Formats: sequence, structure tokens, C-alpha cells
Amino acid sequence: MEPSTSPSADAVPQAHLVDRHPEVPADQLVAQMVPPPMFDEVSFASYIPDPNEPSQAAAVRKAEEFAHQVSAIHKAANKKSLFGKKKQVSGAGLYLDGGFGVGKTHLLASIYHIARAADPASASFGTFGEVTNLVGALGFANTVERLADNSVLCIDEFELDDPGDTMLVSRLLTELSARGVSIAATSNTLPGQLGEGRFAAQDFLREIKKLGSIFEAVRVDGPDYRHRDLPPAPEPISTELLTERAAAVPGSTLDDFDALLKHLSTLHPSKYRALVSGVASVFISNVHPVDDQAIALRVVALADRLYDASIPVTVSGAKLDQIFTEEMLEGGYRKKYLRAISRLLALSRFDAAA
Repeated sequence: MEPSTSPSADAVPQAHLVDRHPEVPADQLVAQMVPPPMFDEVSFASYIPDPNEPSQAAAVRKAEEFAHQVSAIHKAANKKSLFGKKKQVSGAGLYLDGGFGVGKTHLLASIYHIARAADPASASFGTFGEVTNLVGALGFANTVERLADNSVLCIDEFELDDPGDTMLVSRLLTELSARGVSIAATSNTLPGQLGEGRFAAQDFLREIKKLGSIFEAVRVDGPDYRHRDLPPAPEPISTELLTERAAAVPGSTLDDFDALLKHLSTLHPSKYRALVSGVASVFISNVHPVDDQAIALRVVALADRLYDASIPVTVSGAKLDQIFTEEMLEGGYRKKYLRAISRLLALSRFDAAA
């Protein structure tokens, strides 16, 4: 007699991201502005500079000096005058400019941890997208008030490709700096622009005209650590094997790529963190290149949240380094797409290693 192939009576049904409909109250958006879990324990001491890239060691020194400067400014800003008013002290600014995967987020998170050690409620950390989402959810004035008591606001992956968002955040940072909040930011220089001087830094300072005088731009050079000595993108597996592997991983989700893209369109990107919260591993079938900008940007946002949570990704269909068409990669959002590919490849290799 052949063994039965029917599901076990106590088998756990396969979970799907498309069945999740998270709601995130606006007031929780500030509370969740912390570094990704993978940066919970980082410090300046744990950053290992590449000996072949002297700018990395120099960046560590500058970031550590800035972190201590932040604490001094915060104390001065909270010191009352003889008339009981807080002193008018402007915040400092540090901008870490470099390519993908050179440790800028590690340094940014280290600044955050130093600030929190001095005052547990005095620092916020978020990506550029999360900051714009915060303003959209709370309103501009409310966002300023909620962040005005910070010693520092850390913004990862500052973006210059949307003029409206850039100027909105510029205005926010101007208001916060005037109230004594220091600003630390990172951004990515495209690989083809490395060696062309301080291209990204000049763009950043030009766009944030009012803040240009307070920001010190620091270069961080080096190859993407996520790609160092690693093989090319893993080959996709068959949909049948994908389904089997998903069923074997407790807490995993399994979704068809097009169905997942459709579901993402129904959620504000501020909810993507909650969408993948608690998921052990993500399996996606029938992946194919994306050629629509709106859809591609949702994929970028999801990739960021998956990477933040260190959630392995396994796919069938196209390879993950082919998820955006060549035309998309040559467009105005090239920087975002390359970052997403880098992160998805890291997550897919993490799964392959497991």
C-alpha cells in the first residue's frame, strides 16, 4: 500500500503576506523609530575599518566625535537662562556619504546608541522614507513638536530623487536644528560616481540650503560588504520545491509575486514593517522583472523592511538581481533599485547558507 499524501490532520496551514492587513496607529510611528534589529548591539568599537580604505577609520573618528558633540549641545539647549527660558542653541549636522554596504548605517546606529545612553528618550532613527511617512501621518507641526526634545535625529538613506519630499524634510530639519536637535544622515553614492569627488555630498548640501552651514560631509569609501567574496545571486528554485520548503519552515509565508504586488498597493508603506513583523522567512513564487515605477518603489520599500528584520527570502521564477528591468535601472530611481537588489541578494544568500 502506498503511503498517503494527504495533509496531516494537525498540519499548520501555510501563512501568506497577502492575508495580513496591519493597522499602525500614528502615535506609534515615533516610538518605532529605532535602528533595525541587526544594529541593536553595534558600536563604534565594533566597526572594523577596511585597512585598504583609510576613509573608513577617519569616518569612525568623525562619527564618534559628533556623537559626543550631540550630548553637549543637548545639555546646553536644555539649560535654563536666568529668566527660566531654554537657551537658543542650534544642532550640529553630520552627513556620511559613500557607496552601498560600507558601514554607514552601522556608524549612524552607533551615534543613536550613544545619544540614548545619555538620555533614553532623546534619539530617533529612521530612513528618509520613514521620516516622510511620519510627517504624512502626524502632520508637519505635530512631527516637529514630537521630535523637538530629541538630542539627535538619525536619517538613513537620505534621498534626493523626489524634490517634494526632499524639500519637505529639509524644512523639517531646519525647524528641528533651530530648536537644538542635531541631525546625522547617510546617503549612497552610485558605484559609477565613486571617485568623482563629493558628488552626492554636493547634491545634499545644495538641496538643503539652510542646513548646509551646519553639516559636515564625511566620505566613507569601500566595496559593498554584502558582496565581498560572495557567489553570484542564487539560482531560483522550482515553484514545487519552493512550496515544500515554505511548508517546512515554521512562521514562514508563501506568496505569488503578482498577488503580493497587488496587496502592497493596498497598504501605505508605513505599514510594511508591521506586514512582515514576526515572519521567519519569506517565500515568493513566480518572480519576474518589474517595469512599472510605482510597483518597483513598493518592492524597494518591502525589501528595506525585510532587510531591517533580517528575514531570509527565497524565490522561484527570475533571479533577484533581475527583479528590475534594465530600463528601470537606468532611470531616476537607480540608486533605490540598486540598494534593493543588494539587500535582497544578501537575504537570499542568508537563506541559502541556512
